[in-house]
Amino acid sequence: MCGIAGILRFNNNSVELNHLKRMTDAIIHRGPDNEGHWISNCKRVGLGHRRLSIIDLTSNSKQPMHYKNRFSIVFNGEIYNYREIKANLVSKKYIFSSASDTEVLLALYANKGRVMIRDLDGMFAFAIWDSLKNELFCARDRFGEKPFYYFIDKHKFVFASEMKALWALGIPKSIKEDSIYSFIKNDFKKTENSQNQTSFHNINKLCPASTLTIDFERKLNISKYWSLDSIKINKEITLEEATEKYLEIFQESVKYRLRSDVSVGSSLSGGIDSSSIVMMIDKLKPKDQIQKVFSARFDNFEKDEGYFIQKLLDKFKTLESYNTWPEKSSILDFIDKVTHHQEEPFGSTSVLAQWKVMKLAKENNVTVLLDGQGADEYLAGYFPEQKIYLTQLFFENKKKYKSQLKSFNSINRNSNNNADYLNSETFKMKLGRLKKTLFRQPIDYINFKDSLKNRLNSKGFHDLLRYADRNSMAFSREIRLPFLSHKLVEFVMTLPDDFLINNGWSKYIHRKSFDKLIPNEICWRKSKIGFEPPQERWLNDKKVIEIFNNQKEKYKIKDEIFKNESYNNSFFWRIFLSYFY
Repeated sequence: MCGIAGILRFNNNSVELNHLKRMTDAIIHRGPDNEGHWISNCKRVGLGHRRLSIIDLTSNSKQPMHYKNRFSIVFNGEIYNYREIKANLVSKKYIFSSASDTEVLLALYANKGRVMIRDLDGMFAFAIWDSLKNELFCARDRFGEKPFYYFIDKHKFVFASEMKALWALGIPKSIKEDSIYSFIKNDFKKTENSQNQTSFHNINKLCPASTLTIDFERKLNISKYWSLDSIKINKEITLEEATEKYLEIFQESVKYRLRSDVSVGSSLSGGIDSSSIVMMIDKLKPKDQIQKVFSARFDNFEKDEGYFIQKLLDKFKTLESYNTWPEKSSILDFIDKVTHHQEEPFGSTSVLAQWKVMKLAKENNVTVLLDGQGADEYLAGYFPEQKIYLTQLFFENKKKYKSQLKSFNSINRNSNNNADYLNSETFKMKLGRLKKTLFRQPIDYINFKDSLKNRLNSKGFHDLLRYADRNSMAFSREIRLPFLSHKLVEFVMTLPDDFLINNGWSKYIHRKSFDKLIPNEICWRKSKIGFEPPQERWLNDKKVIEIFNNQKEKYKIKDEIFKNESYNNSFFWRIFLSYFY
């Protein structure tokens, strides 16, 4: 895990070493262990790197790294299957001088060219300069776990892991006013034209699952190398076969993400996702080895996860638990630091809680943390997917619709007011209007699996990955996400819909796979929380309210809008946070 930066000049001006140094100094937190800079023989290309040593801690793995006097790379991330790729390359007579995944990545590019990207299982953002073709090849992982920002004008192409490295070079830090308005109103989707946009003028990001090439002639080409669109549902697979296969792929994913030459621990919220990861680590690690787990706890708060965390600690005796207890003062104590690292607005105080967890990991000398993000997006962990699933059944299988709605009600009636919505006149009227519309057009109105794909491509999901990356890297920690194994996601997309939502249960395939492996109260719990702080209590602070009122006046937000927006503390939070941007 590292920070990368680079400059390619279109004119005859030379790249200056001090410019690269300014860029990498701005992201030193991403790689405090070492730094490296390289300028090509033609002086028009420069690469910079800050290193956080995770695999092969020796100087042999220092970057920028070079191969065969032709290729030069800066790389941020981890290639989890690098050992398997390396073994295959060795069989083809490739010779290696380090034990790093970086050299494997570079050799694979020398062997296969751009198509090598499809062989990678990992999280990554990298740039490779080919001195023979005079071409820069850049790529980002399938889900966008690792960041890649760039700026281009008629003189240069500049890239980096964080925008602050671009600003350090002198690129203007000019925020789009409409992006702040959009954030306050919580309607980013209405104003954002493309996934590659940021909140700042003239700075873009490379989209997930995309590659970028550019040369001295300013020919910029961006293309997608992976998607879920062509995956077909396997109607023949049984639930028993599916749970066996799911567990096998999940175990492989965790196993790969334990590969490290430094200490590895995990985040633990008390929910099924993080608990499943902790359980799998416990199974895979040496029996006498302690696993450190890190949690955010909240005193005198009904959504504190302590009860479920303790359930897991009671079951797995080799866990060593560390807790951070953020208080009301957390908002103003370090929010300026969090906003500095996040660079763009964030949706709630849960980001502050995550910040404290990363700080706790650093204080206890754990460099790598496995985390449960990503599961809800494709395992139907959110209520809107329940609604889409039931709507689809309403038109395709009325009998099954009634049965599934009844099951949903029996499970969720007392724990989730979403059950009331699904039985409300509002929902029934929407179904009625939709039904009338469908008589005049083909019934391709909605697709449950498409809704999951949309989740994985949504700004909300990409923001969650940004929160994790920036918070962890602020403390020079690395977050790894086992649920974002592309093999696991691809497999889930082949499963029948009722393997994901069944008898009122969301994430059904995961629950069935981990039934009896983790405590029953966690595996089949109905509530979903995560690191959720007592945000309403935190916002009830004299200074916070003063900032809020000033921002409300600045953006001319009238009191009446609170009625229209069904005012809640999330809206309050967004107005307050706008002060820091």
